[in-house]
Amino acid sequence: MEAVRDLALSFPAGSVTALFGPSGCGKTTALRILMGLDPDFEGEVRHRPARLGVVFQEPRLLPWRSLGDNLRIVARAAGLPAPPVEALLARVGLEGWAGRYPRELSLGMARRAALARALAVEPELLVLDEPFVSLDEATAAQLRALVAAVLAERRVTAVLVTHALEDAAALADRIALLTPRPARLRRLVAVPRGDLAGLRAALAG
Repeated sequence: MEAVRDLALSFPAGSVTALFGPSGCGKTTALRILMGLDPDFEGEVRHRPARLGVVFQEPRLLPWRSLGDNLRIVARAAGLPAPPVEALLARVGLEGWAGRYPRELSLGMARRAALARALAVEPELLVLDEPFVSLDEATAAQLRALVAAVLAERRVTAVLVTHALEDAAALADRIALLTPRPARLRRLVAVPRGDLAGLRAALAG
Protein backbone atom coordinates (compact mmCIF):
# COMPACT_ATOMS: atom_id res chain seq x y z
CA MET A 1 0.00 0.00 0.00
CA GLU A 2 1.36 3.40 -0.98
CA ALA A 3 2.05 5.54 2.11
CA VAL A 4 3.95 8.52 0.67
CA ARG A 5 3.78 10.12 -2.78
CA ASP A 6 5.82 12.93 -4.37
CA LEU A 7 7.01 14.23 -1.00
CA ALA A 8 9.93 16.65 -1.33
CA LEU A 9 11.20 18.36 1.81
CA SER A 10 14.38 20.04 3.00
CA PHE A 11 15.41 20.76 6.58
CA PRO A 12 17.47 23.95 6.94
CA ALA A 13 20.16 23.92 9.62
CA GLY A 14 18.77 24.92 13.00
CA SER A 15 15.14 24.62 11.93
CA VAL A 16 12.46 22.47 13.52
CA THR A 17 10.03 21.08 10.95
CA ALA A 18 6.79 19.42 11.99
CA LEU A 19 5.26 16.80 9.72
CA PHE A 20 1.63 17.48 10.55
CA GLY A 21 -1.28 15.43 9.31
CA PRO A 22 -4.04 13.02 10.28
CA SER A 23 -3.28 9.69 11.92
CA GLY A 24 -2.27 7.05 9.40
CA CYS A 25 -1.43 9.52 6.63
CA GLY A 26 2.16 8.30 6.23
CA LYS A 27 4.11 10.62 8.55
CA THR A 28 6.00 7.85 10.32
CA THR A 29 6.74 6.12 7.00
CA ALA A 30 8.30 9.35 5.72
CA LEU A 31 10.36 9.49 8.90
CA ARG A 32 11.51 5.88 8.51
CA ILE A 33 12.67 6.66 4.96
CA LEU A 34 14.58 9.69 6.23
CA MET A 35 16.26 7.58 8.93
CA GLY A 36 17.18 4.79 6.51
CA LEU A 37 14.91 2.25 8.19
CA ASP A 38 12.69 1.68 5.14
CA PRO A 39 14.82 1.00 2.04
CA ASP A 40 11.88 -0.21 -0.07
CA PHE A 41 10.83 3.07 -1.68
CA GLU A 42 11.16 4.90 -4.98
CA GLY A 43 13.02 8.18 -4.76
CA GLU A 44 16.09 9.43 -2.95
CA VAL A 45 17.30 10.97 0.27
CA ARG A 46 19.95 13.40 -0.95
CA HIS A 47 21.64 13.83 2.40
CA ARG A 48 21.20 11.64 5.46
CA PRO A 49 23.06 12.94 8.53
CA ALA A 50 25.73 10.69 9.95
CA ARG A 51 24.42 11.09 13.50
CA LEU A 52 20.69 10.84 14.11
CA GLY A 53 19.18 11.22 17.56
CA VAL A 54 15.76 9.60 17.73
CA VAL A 55 12.93 9.73 20.26
CA PHE A 56 10.42 7.07 19.22
CA GLN A 57 6.77 6.80 20.22
CA GLU A 58 7.86 4.05 22.62
CA PRO A 59 10.99 4.87 24.65
CA ARG A 60 12.79 1.68 23.46
CA LEU A 61 15.30 1.73 26.29
CA LEU A 62 17.29 -1.47 26.80
CA PRO A 63 15.54 -2.90 29.89
CA TRP A 64 18.51 -4.98 31.06
CA ARG A 65 20.89 -2.00 31.09
CA SER A 66 20.97 1.02 33.38
CA LEU A 67 20.00 4.46 32.10
CA GLY A 68 23.65 5.44 32.08
CA ASP A 69 24.53 2.40 30.00
CA ASN A 70 21.71 3.17 27.56
CA LEU A 71 23.36 6.53 26.87
CA ARG A 72 26.89 5.12 26.69
CA ILE A 73 25.91 2.36 24.25
CA VAL A 74 24.46 4.70 21.61
CA ALA A 75 27.43 7.07 21.90
CA ARG A 76 29.84 4.17 21.46
CA ALA A 77 27.86 2.92 18.44
CA ALA A 78 28.19 6.40 16.91
CA GLY A 79 31.96 6.31 17.39
CA LEU A 80 31.90 8.99 20.08
CA PRO A 81 33.67 9.13 23.44
CA ALA A 82 31.72 8.44 26.60
CA PRO A 83 28.96 11.05 26.92
CA PRO A 84 28.43 13.24 30.00
CA VAL A 85 25.78 10.88 31.35
CA GLU A 86 25.03 12.65 34.62
CA ALA A 87 24.77 16.06 32.94
CA LEU A 88 22.47 14.78 30.19
CA LEU A 89 20.18 13.02 32.64
CA ALA A 90 20.13 16.06 34.91
CA ARG A 91 19.16 18.25 31.96
CA VAL A 92 16.04 16.16 31.37
CA GLY A 93 15.10 16.06 35.05
CA LEU A 94 16.63 12.68 35.94
CA GLU A 95 19.56 13.75 38.07
CA GLY A 96 20.96 10.83 40.07
CA TRP A 97 19.19 8.19 37.97
CA ALA A 98 22.17 6.92 35.93
CA GLY A 99 22.31 3.63 37.84
CA ARG A 100 18.58 2.97 37.72
CA TYR A 101 16.79 0.72 35.23
CA PRO A 102 13.97 1.44 32.75
CA ARG A 103 11.50 -0.71 34.72
CA GLU A 104 11.74 1.84 37.55
CA LEU A 105 10.51 4.71 35.36
CA SER A 106 7.05 6.03 34.60
CA LEU A 107 6.25 6.56 30.92
CA GLY A 108 6.96 10.28 31.23
CA MET A 109 10.33 9.60 32.86
CA ALA A 110 11.17 7.01 30.20
CA ARG A 111 10.48 9.60 27.49
CA ARG A 112 12.87 11.98 29.28
CA ALA A 113 15.51 9.25 29.35
CA ALA A 114 14.93 8.61 25.64
CA LEU A 115 15.54 12.31 24.95
CA ALA A 116 18.80 12.18 26.92
CA ARG A 117 19.84 9.10 24.93
CA ALA A 118 19.10 10.92 21.65
CA LEU A 119 21.27 13.84 22.76
CA ALA A 120 24.12 11.50 23.75
CA VAL A 121 25.04 11.00 20.07
CA GLU A 122 25.47 14.77 19.54
CA PRO A 123 22.91 14.58 16.74
CA GLU A 124 23.11 16.45 13.48
CA LEU A 125 19.38 15.79 13.19
CA LEU A 126 17.01 15.11 16.07
CA VAL A 127 13.97 13.03 15.13
CA LEU A 128 10.89 13.19 17.35
CA ASP A 129 8.19 10.66 16.44
CA GLU A 130 5.01 11.54 18.38
CA PRO A 131 7.04 12.01 21.60
CA PHE A 132 4.04 13.04 23.72
CA VAL A 133 1.56 10.35 22.70
CA SER A 134 -0.18 8.40 25.52
CA LEU A 135 0.91 10.90 28.19
CA ASP A 136 -1.56 12.67 30.45
CA GLU A 137 -2.03 16.36 29.73
CA ALA A 138 0.12 17.65 32.59
CA THR A 139 3.03 15.29 31.84
CA ALA A 140 2.83 16.06 28.12
CA ALA A 141 2.94 19.80 28.83
CA GLN A 142 6.02 19.39 31.04
CA LEU A 143 7.83 17.26 28.47
CA ARG A 144 6.84 19.63 25.66
CA ALA A 145 8.36 22.54 27.57
CA LEU A 146 11.53 20.52 28.19
CA VAL A 147 11.94 19.60 24.52
CA ALA A 148 11.32 23.22 23.49
CA ALA A 149 14.02 24.42 25.90
CA VAL A 150 16.53 21.80 24.72
CA LEU A 151 15.92 22.69 21.06
CA ALA A 152 16.42 26.39 21.81
CA GLU A 153 19.62 25.75 23.77
CA ARG A 154 21.28 23.41 21.29
CA ARG A 155 19.93 24.89 18.04
CA VAL A 156 19.83 21.39 16.64
CA THR A 157 17.99 20.70 13.39
CA ALA A 158 14.93 18.61 14.19
CA VAL A 159 11.96 16.88 12.61
CA LEU A 160 8.79 16.35 14.63
CA VAL A 161 5.99 13.99 13.64
CA THR A 162 2.66 14.91 15.21
CA HIS A 163 -1.06 15.16 14.64
CA ALA A 164 -1.46 17.61 17.56
CA LEU A 165 -1.49 21.29 16.63
CA GLU A 166 -0.31 22.26 20.13
CA ASP A 167 2.86 20.18 19.73
CA ALA A 168 3.61 21.65 16.30
CA ALA A 169 3.10 25.21 17.53
CA ALA A 170 5.21 24.73 20.67
CA LEU A 171 8.24 23.20 18.96
CA ALA A 172 8.34 23.92 15.24
CA ASP A 173 9.05 26.97 13.13
CA ARG A 174 8.02 25.21 9.91
CA ILE A 175 4.87 23.13 9.57
CA ALA A 176 4.64 20.71 6.64
CA LEU A 177 0.93 20.03 6.20
CA LEU A 178 0.43 16.57 4.73
CA THR A 179 -2.57 15.16 2.92
CA PRO A 180 -4.37 11.98 3.99
CA ARG A 181 -2.64 8.78 2.87
CA PRO A 182 -0.66 8.66 0.69
CA ALA A 183 1.13 11.62 2.27
CA ARG A 184 1.85 14.52 -0.05
CA LEU A 185 2.91 18.02 0.85
CA ARG A 186 -0.17 20.21 0.86
CA ARG A 187 1.47 23.34 2.21
CA LEU A 188 4.55 24.55 4.11
CA VAL A 189 3.77 27.13 6.79
CA ALA A 190 6.40 29.19 8.64
CA VAL A 191 5.41 30.59 12.05
CA PRO A 192 7.28 31.69 15.19
CA ARG A 193 7.65 28.91 17.74
CA GLY A 194 5.07 29.05 20.49
CA ASP A 195 2.54 31.03 18.45
CA LEU A 196 -0.47 28.70 18.50
CA ALA A 197 -2.90 31.48 17.59
CA GLY A 198 -0.69 32.55 14.69
CA LEU A 199 -0.46 28.97 13.44
CA ARG A 200 -4.23 28.56 13.58
CA ALA A 201 -4.66 31.82 11.67
CA ALA A 202 -2.11 30.75 9.05
CA LEU A 203 -3.85 27.42 8.55
CA ALA A 204 -7.23 29.11 8.25
CA GLY A 205 -5.95 31.64 5.71
